[in-house]
Amino acid sequence: MIQSMTGFGRGEAASSVQEGASFRMQVEIKSVNHRYGEVVVRMPKALLVLEERVRRLVSAKLQRGRVDVFISFDEVGSRAANVQVNYELAKTYFQAGRELAAQLGLPQTLTVEQLLRYPDIIKVSEVQEDAENRWPVLQEALEAALAQLLAMRRQEGCNLQEDFARRIALLRERLQTVEARAPQVACEYQEKLLLKLRELLAAAGTAPDESRVLQEAALFADRIGIVEEIVRFRSHLDQFSTTLSVPEPVGRKLDFLLQELNREANTMASKANDFELGKIVVEMKSELEKMREQVQNVE
Repeated sequence: MIQSMTGFGRGEAASSVQEGASFRMQVEIKSVNHRYGEVVVRMPKALLVLEERVRRLVSAKLQRGRVDVFISFDEVGSRAANVQVNYELAKTYFQAGRELAAQLGLPQTLTVEQLLRYPDIIKVSEVQEDAENRWPVLQEALEAALAQLLAMRRQEGCNLQEDFARRIALLRERLQTVEARAPQVACEYQEKLLLKLRELLAAAGTAPDESRVLQEAALFADRIGIVEEIVRFRSHLDQFSTTLSVPEPVGRKLDFLLQELNREANTMASKANDFELGKIVVEMKSELEKMREQVQNVE
């Protein structure tokens, strides 16, 4: 079953890091058609060390298409903190206060509470969590987003497959019409050629060599024959239909088969040189072009 390269998925996961603190991961993934596989990850700096794991997990699920992964996380609750005291600076402030009080003849009243108000005495920093500890939660959110995206791609693939099936059936009908018309075209050309040659020979006062005329007519009819093109077209169409059921990325193969189908259709139109047959081939090429546009979105 074919898959589309277009899809979207979203996943969330949350986990407690420590008592009174937790975080929630959000992952959004969108994919669009692309000739090759390309994964673009946007995530907070604190999680950059996990980027390669994200790429590997996404690439294992999606072989073709441009995939954009957006990762964010929110902290919930309080986090542990580091408190650092600059003792040397506190002593300097305290000593300066004593000297100032002595110079002014005032009592020393600088307390610890007052010292703590001075800049740079106390430095508080949050404890940074190891990104490794965040991976299980990120993985859970990422896999949930991928599951949604894959479901959407499969559904779109089903829609594409149904569309291809309708167009293949229509092409088979048109090909049968071409196959039925082709011998008539050859006979009509042969009759016209015979008539023209007889007229020319009669005007020249020469008796026509019927056997030679028939031989030339047969050679000309053979040159405009499209039996081989019809056979190849049908073969490529059968391969296209069979490939739709292959459980692996087949977009490139389908694209190649459509190129071959289009080439055979062009050859049929040019060799046959028949108005009615040309109109049918134009219809066939129109369907092939619509299929080619759709194939660009098949993984």
